Amino acid sequence: MPSRHPEEIGCGHVVERYVTRMYAGLPRYLVLNSGRFLSPRWRHTNRFTRHLLADAATITDEELEALLGYEWRSRLTAAWLVGVDRRERFRARIGDLLLASEVCYAGSAYCFALARFGSHADAEILTAYLDHYLPRTDLHYDQPAALGALLRLDARLGTHHADRFTEPNGLWDEWVRGAEHQGYPSYTPAEQRRWTDLLCEFANGWARR
Repeated sequence: MPSRHPEEIGCGHVVERYVTRMYAGLPRYLVLNSGRFLSPRWRHTNRFTRHLLADAATITDEELEALLGYEWRSRLTAAWLVGVDRRERFRARIGDLLLASEVCYAGSAYCFALARFGSHADAEILTAYLDHYLPRTDLHYDQPAALGALLRLDARLGTHHADRFTEPNGLWDEWVRGAEHQGYPSYTPAEQRRWTDLLCEFANGWARR
């Protein structure tokens, strides 16, 4: 999927407006990627979240496409806006980007969006991703975020897609051992499910206000 600067399609304003907007000296994309907004000690959560909800509701599909077609910061931010507003018409686009895994960091935001959509179709996308990337024990991509999102969907939908990945000495355990050999921390399914729940419940709680 070729990357194009938004200026090339008449949307040169979108990066400054949606991606690099500043909060306490930090651009929006960095706040989203770090999860800083979840900390009760961060004094800027209210302002940050108000702006995020407003932008998620008003950004146009054309602007979202411009961001999804650019680099990782823009894709990460766009996926968050899609997920917050639950724009399910972007499901296929988000799924294609997740499976392609072209850029760093954005994949966790794609998984957030799919978890927010909350359907069987989203579970199928996440399952396909894990089928493809868990056997690649040499790659540390977005396997943890994908598993966390799938576990949340399983719990909500009454399905068991994640069971075959998380069985003892299954694909998940093998991938974790590979990640540890590369110096990455260990991940447990419960931790990944909890993190996905925190992100989604954060969005749910603010969306109801």
